[in-house]
Amino acid sequence: MQILFPDYYHKFHCLAGNCPDSCCKDWAVQIDEDSARRYRALPGNLGNALRENLKEEDGETVLALTPEGRCPMWQQDGLCRIHAELGENLLCHTCKNFPRLRHEYGDFTELGLELSCPEAARFILSGLCQYTAASASGGEPPEYNPEIMSTLLRSRKTALNLIADPTFSIGEALAVLLLYGYAVQEELDGGTPAQLDIASALNTCRKIARPGDPAQLLNFYKNLEILTPTWRQLLDSPAPTPWQDAHRAMAQYLIMRYWLQTISDFDLVGRVKFCIVSCLVTKLVGGDLLRTAQLYSKEIENDLDNVYAILDGAYTEPALADVALLGYLLE
Repeated sequence: MQILFPDYYHKFHCLAGNCPDSCCKDWAVQIDEDSARRYRALPGNLGNALRENLKEEDGETVLALTPEGRCPMWQQDGLCRIHAELGENLLCHTCKNFPRLRHEYGDFTELGLELSCPEAARFILSGLCQYTAASASGGEPPEYNPEIMSTLLRSRKTALNLIADPTFSIGEALAVLLLYGYAVQEELDGGTPAQLDIASALNTCRKIARPGDPAQLLNFYKNLEILTPTWRQLLDSPAPTPWQDAHRAMAQYLIMRYWLQTISDFDLVGRVKFCIVSCLVTKLVGGDLLRTAQLYSKEIENDLDNVYAILDGAYTEPALADVALLGYLLE
């Protein structure tokens, strides 16, 4: 079995008390069943505190937030009380693994970091990265269709090369990516193999692009679930910035994270639009891109309801219509 990971993956270390944000605030941490059982059985003051704060919500066990929006296990030094008193091995699955990503595909695995962590975001947005493949024992026969996965792997490589090509602006590359996504979708649906002629595709993009209304797009995001007042403020008072080199790195991250997930439902176009609009919105709201992109991920990527709303809206929302997106990208 092969394991693929970005060159920064093993360089990551949690900043703990020095983190400018915290994964111990704003989110009600979901606790896996084994950890919840252990926590409820713990003796002493820590056990009492855990039992008091473990709540059932929508069939899941969570550590309910304090009135200040913090995990009740968060300490003033920025560290976790469970970690401090019991050690890393007693952390729940969510806290032990965040911000590490792991996508299992049976005969291969891909690792990454989540953009919603400030330190991970620093690595992700520092520039286009290289991916390393390492051999590992284990693995299982894949449940996916090998031909479909082969198409996705091949087309993802083409998409990544497109994003990395300095000949074209990031806006142009994302515009062409949209058309290429449709070509690959047609192949997945039984059509001819997707081809990419960037110059021709860009010419087509310019012909069909129509001026988009940024306010309409941001209003769509205002109607999603909003976690923090800071994100609401950015949406309410946008200060658009030019495209930056870091947007290429963000696009690379998004393509690597979401492209192969198409194997679950064969909806590549929705995921391509998700990648495009995610880069676009961080440009439109402005601010420091590192902070904006990290906050975007915290608000959107870590809320599956928001992710699904965008995937569905890719086909129904006027703000996410192809001609409008191309208009935003090529203005």
